[in-house]
Amino acid sequence: MMHQPSSLASLSSVVRLTYLSLLGLLLLLLAGPLLALDARYTDADGDLVADAPTDSEQWLDPSTLVFAYTPVEDPSVYAEVWDEFLTHMEAVTGKRVQFFPVQSNAAQIEAMRAGRLHISGFNTGSNPLAVNCAGFVPFAMMASEDGSFGYEMELITYPGSGIDEVADIKGGKLAFTSPTSNSGFKAPSAILKSDFDLVAERDFEPVFSGKHDNSILGVANQDYPAAAVANSVLRRMMAREVIEPEQVVSLYKSQTFPTTGYGVVYNLKPELADKVKDAFFSFPWEGSKLQEEFKQSGEAQFIPITFKEHWEVIRKIDAANGVSYDCK
Repeated sequence: MMHQPSSLASLSSVVRLTYLSLLGLLLLLLAGPLLALDARYTDADGDLVADAPTDSEQWLDPSTLVFAYTPVEDPSVYAEVWDEFLTHMEAVTGKRVQFFPVQSNAAQIEAMRAGRLHISGFNTGSNPLAVNCAGFVPFAMMASEDGSFGYEMELITYPGSGIDEVADIKGGKLAFTSPTSNSGFKAPSAILKSDFDLVAERDFEPVFSGKHDNSILGVANQDYPAAAVANSVLRRMMAREVIEPEQVVSLYKSQTFPTTGYGVVYNLKPELADKVKDAFFSFPWEGSKLQEEFKQSGEAQFIPITFKEHWEVIRKIDAANGVSYDCK
């Protein structure tokens, strides 16, 4: 059973959020280039995402639209999960839509930057890099029926690991997923440093599993003593009986973060981009494979979002970690 130890009960989430917000704001002011779009893009309206080109010759209007889901888990599983949705998008857009199984955040960002990827879901942590370096324009996110959304970062271990609280991670190993992941690296790094004075390399050995499911399986199989993961992925893996709840113990749970953001490349033909948006917001969830897959994490619809508002906390965490959105 997952729980938070009593030693953490006295920690105020309000104090933690205030600390990160103030520190993040200060670093944002000192590190202006963090939020700067790549030189190939413009942002005349100040919404922090790339504007569509004014020259129609620069618009993309492909015969086949390419869609990718974030490489959090096994792409072969999600190709089937998204199949009905992509069929719906074909009907709305009048275009063929192809599922593109990506293996890493870097490959996903590069594909969009190169014009090979038109529609995508970028995970929480890689979203800002995709916006700034690949011209990604997010407009939708999954949410529950009442409009609530998000997930938490959890630090997990296995029963009998000898790690009873976060402080016990010191001197051992902690599995992260990838440097671009919010819950798999950036958020835990900031929280471990600010709340527990634990710094990778100095206080513990960081290892990178590549994906959340790898980290979760690594802990469940006792290959990793502890890991930082997105609990939305953890819940889905338990629901599919990939792991059993008793195989992991929760040491810590963070405040709520936005989930994967869905959107299009900035230079997709505006009329086509509007049809893609319509496909997201008109998709019938009831009885769909998407509903079946994501109901364990509470999602039941797509809701409209903006990068400027919904990713503010993520940009502050990036600033607190000294993350650069350098596109070179």
